[in-house]
Amino acid sequence: MFFRHQRPVVLSFDDHLAKARAAGFNVQSAGNGTLIERNGVACIARPGSGDVPLITERAGVVMGNGIGTLVDGGYQKFFLTPGGKKKPALAEELKAIQNFQEDLKEALGLTSLYNEALGTVSNKYLYDRVEGRDQAPVEKPWQTA
Repeated sequence: MFFRHQRPVVLSFDDHLAKARAAGFNVQSAGNGTLIERNGVACIARPGSGDVPLITERAGVVMGNGIGTLVDGGYQKFFLTPGGKKKPALAEELKAIQNFQEDLKEALGLTSLYNEALGTVSNKYLYDRVEGRDQAPVEKPWQTA
């Protein structure tokens, strides 16, 4: 009688987005989901299971009409848009992406993973500078006549 368990509150996708707006994020509808943006950094979210927001396009720098995804070239990190525009990544931009992701996860009530909280995680890794090297059949030294 003295201890009453409170029922868990199930939030809808719109309720989660309202929390993001209250935390200072700009939220607007996009063609492939919902665009969440703040200070030149944006991501795309959609409703997941149980109306929990699912980040479908990771955070990146807004470049024109698209979001530049972070690519690690081994020698340098850069941003690449779906249209093919490329821009070198600056330290301030990487810090802004990290802060954006952590603040958004906190606002939406999502789980923050330890390895992602340590620093910015790239979306693609292109360590080899030789393009198309792996497409052609490569002759091994022991296979040549």
